[in-house]
Parts: sequence; C-alpha cells; structure tokens
Amino acid sequence: MQIKYDNTVIDVKKGTKVIDLFSQEISKSNNEIIACKFNNEVKSLNYEINTDGELELIDIKNKDGMRIYKRGLIYIVSKAFNELYPKALLTVNFQLYHSMLCDIDNITLTDEMIQNVDKRVKEIINKNIPITKKIIPKEEAEVFYNKEKTLKGRLQLDLKDKKEVTLYCCEDYYNYFYGVMPISTGCIKEYEVLNYKGRILIRYPSRKNPYILPEFIECPKLLETLDEYEKVHKILNINTLYKLNKLIKKGNIKDYILLDEALHEKKIAKIADEISNRKETKVVLIAGPSSSGKTTFAKRLELELRLNGLKTKTISVDNYFVEREDTPKNENGEYDFEAIEAIDTKLLNNDLIKLLNGKEIKMPTFNFHEGKKEFKGNTMKLAEDEILIMEGIHCLNDKLTFLIPKEQKYKIYISCLTVLNIDYYNRISTTDTRLIRRIVRDNQFRGYSALHTLKMWPSVNKGEAKNIFTYQEEADVMFNSSLIYELSVLKNYAIPLLKEIKQQEPEYSEAKRLISMLEYFETISSKFILKNSLLREFIGNSIFDE
Repeated sequence: MQIKYDNTVIDVKKGTKVIDLFSQEISKSNNEIIACKFNNEVKSLNYEINTDGELELIDIKNKDGMRIYKRGLIYIVSKAFNELYPKALLTVNFQLYHSMLCDIDNITLTDEMIQNVDKRVKEIINKNIPITKKIIPKEEAEVFYNKEKTLKGRLQLDLKDKKEVTLYCCEDYYNYFYGVMPISTGCIKEYEVLNYKGRILIRYPSRKNPYILPEFIECPKLLETLDEYEKVHKILNINTLYKLNKLIKKGNIKDYILLDEALHEKKIAKIADEISNRKETKVVLIAGPSSSGKTTFAKRLELELRLNGLKTKTISVDNYFVEREDTPKNENGEYDFEAIEAIDTKLLNNDLIKLLNGKEIKMPTFNFHEGKKEFKGNTMKLAEDEILIMEGIHCLNDKLTFLIPKEQKYKIYISCLTVLNIDYYNRISTTDTRLIRRIVRDNQFRGYSALHTLKMWPSVNKGEAKNIFTYQEEADVMFNSSLIYELSVLKNYAIPLLKEIKQQEPEYSEAKRLISMLEYFETISSKFILKNSLLREFIGNSIFDE
C-alpha cells in the first residue's frame, strides 16, 4: 500500500497497524496521540491499513481526540465500579463544566466508595491494559445479552443491515461505547472522580490544556433544569433511546409526543406567570446558543403573556450594530460581529430608557450591505400595559442593557439540553442535537448544504462559549427546548444531507459520526408534530409562519 502522511508518501505492507507504523512519532509526540484519521475517517491506532490513502495522527488537543479520551475515561471508571461494586448501576447523565455527572442506583454512594474506585482507576491506568475491540456475530451476541441481562451495546441488534455486534473488552470487562476507543488504559493522564452531592463527578481536562484539570465551575441553575426534565422522562419511562425505539415500534409514540409538548407549554406558561407577577418587569431578555428555538419560544411566550393581560413589543438588537468602520476585529483581522463591542449599546440603552419612560423613539434599521444604521421613519412607543421582548446572544450580559435597572429586567436562557441517553453509559450530546437542528434549518430555509453548516460550526461554538455560556447562570429562568423524540424526526431530513458530503472533505468524519448516531433512531413522521412545536422552527410548516 501507499499512504500519504505529513506530505510524504510511504510504502506500507498490507495489514500493517497504524500503532506499529508510527510507533516513533507516537512516542515522541508532545501531546498524547490517541487515534488517527484515515481518508478522513476517525480510526483506532490499531487500524490495519489495507488500501492506499492519507493518514493523520490525532492527539488529545483535537476535538475527536478529546472525545475518545472522555470515552476511555468513562470506560475505565465503569470498569472499576463494576469490579468493586458489581450491584451498582452507573448512569452517565449530564455534561457539566469539563466533567460528566453520573448517578448511581442500587447502592448508596459514600466517600469511601469514591476513594476505592479512584484507587482502582489509578491501578488500571498504570497497568496500561489493552482495550480490545471484539466483533461478535449477531446470533452469539443475542445469547450474550440474554445471559448477561445487560443493555451494553444492545441497540446494535436492532440495525437490520448490521450482521455483527461490537464490544470493547478490557481484561474480563465488556462494555460498548458508540465511537472509537483508546487502544489501552494508559492514555488517560489527568482526571478526577468526586462525590458531588451524592452523585459521581468524573472530571477531565480541556483540549486547550490537556494536562491540567481546570477549576470546576458549578452550574446550579443548569443542573436544576436538566434534573427537572430528566425526572419527568424517567416517570414516563423514556430516558434511553432503547426505550424510545420500543415505543415507536409499538406505535405508541403519539401520546408521548403530546406529553412532551405539554411539558413545554406548561413551562412557558409558568415563565409568563412569573413575569406577570413581577410588576416591575419591563424588559424580557432572551438568549441562548444557536438552534435553541428562540424565535418560536418568544412567539409562544408572547401568547401566554397576552393571556395574563400583558401586551408585548419586540425590539431587535440586530438593528443596533455599530457602523462598519467601528466594528471590532478578531485575532485574524476579520470583523467580529459577535463581540458585544459590535453593538451600539449607548444608542440602544438611550432608546430603552425613553421607551420605559413612555416616550417615542425613532427606530433604526441596520443596512447590512452598506454597514450602517438607517432611519426610515419607523417609530416605537410603549404603552402602560406593554413590555419589551428582546432576543440576542448578549441578552444575559448586563453590558448590553447597562442603563436598565436590574429589577426591570427578566432574563431567560434557552437551550436544547438533551436528556435522552443512548444507554446508561452513552449520552447524546446537547451540541450534537443543536448541530443537527442547524443542518436541517440551514438547508430548509437558507439553502445551505450540510457541508457549509459543518464548516462554520466551530466558529459558532467559539462565539457561544465566549458570549453566551459564560452568562447562562445570570438568567432568572432556564428553558429546555429539547424534545425527547426530536432526533427520530430530524434524521429523515439530516441523513440525506450528511450523505452528500464527499470523503475527500475534512468534515466527512463528522458527517459519518452523526449519521452513525442517527441510524440508531427509529423514524417518526413529521405529520405527528404539532404546528406550534418548537421543532417546526427547523423542519418547517410552523403555524407562526403562516
């Protein structure tokens, strides 16, 4: 075989493993090499080269590399728990600040247990034990699952075109994680296992600085919101994909769709009640990351407020950009439209003060082509029974509304906080759900390809981390816009778009990863989705668009 690595063509004997071919590069690397990419597909270091292609080594500073690092760490912790406390049921629930929050059932968690597990995790890491990929025919796997009474990787049995089942083995411990794994336990360098309020917190480093654990930042409001939705879906008994798929197959999903939508309606009504009861509230500020459903949420909130006797007017932050020549630039010398300095906060606050004092303002309209504000005779005035609704990425940051007294502001953080797990060990990333929503919406309403959306997604994430997530705990309330069933609907739109991405594109591996995840979902037709659902913002035919 001939492969290209680091702009050099290398002759390789067929069947050679990547770990054997690049042992020197891997051992000498400043950063832990944990996997590779072959022809833009993420592969294990044990991958055998059987075709010509281009190869890239992946370290833990790489996004895919850190994903694999986290999978390996959770695998090792679950192995340690299984050995020491075999009756304990470990469930990986939520991702918090550079950490995974896990619950433990069938046993009461103690500090002594955590110390014992931590000691065993260190032993497993220090031994550098191989993690081996085992491929088992479906018939044998059926016997294994019936004997072991486990859900580890069981969803693989439901894929009709899959004739084999994959499990990862470390000594005599078997488990399955949906993605590439490290080839041994020794790749984990930095971690921490803590007792966090009776739950297990597995901490890991950031990929920017993978050899130092960052200080843990608590997110009480975020955790409360996640727990609220998790408890409801546990009561409904659809907290895992396995259970969701069973409902869909039996044709019983319609009632659960209605229940999930009722949960949204109940929460929005509660927020409207809180706003109405706070008589001093005059400005409702809504912020959240991309594809959270902010537009539909704002419209549904307006309806609930009207039922409470409050009328609303909307003011768009987008019309208050500074003139193009005053727009700040990023480290690459490009205009940074997401920086708060790109907003004319002085004019915005002067207009807000006038509106709150019952005065009329001249509304600007920003001309994005010319890069300047224009005044076309549009005016606005706020009546006594009216409040303002404003939506934008900086709405939780008090710098945006620095002249408005705190008691007159009500801040809402909205995000798609996924609470559905694939199984007890494999969670579905909130970011992945938002990305799939964005891919579908960008294609439906903006004519963008999935490739275009994937190319710009890292930049979107960077802006969110800087301008939104930092301020999420400043919100008066958090609204979770996720729907337990939504990926079963979105897959119908997303998979064909993702399959259009060619293998030569760097984004191919990400597309393939998302396709692999979506294929585990049973399909739900969009005809079952209510016309006022937040999901309609992404798939179309919303009643608010008619």
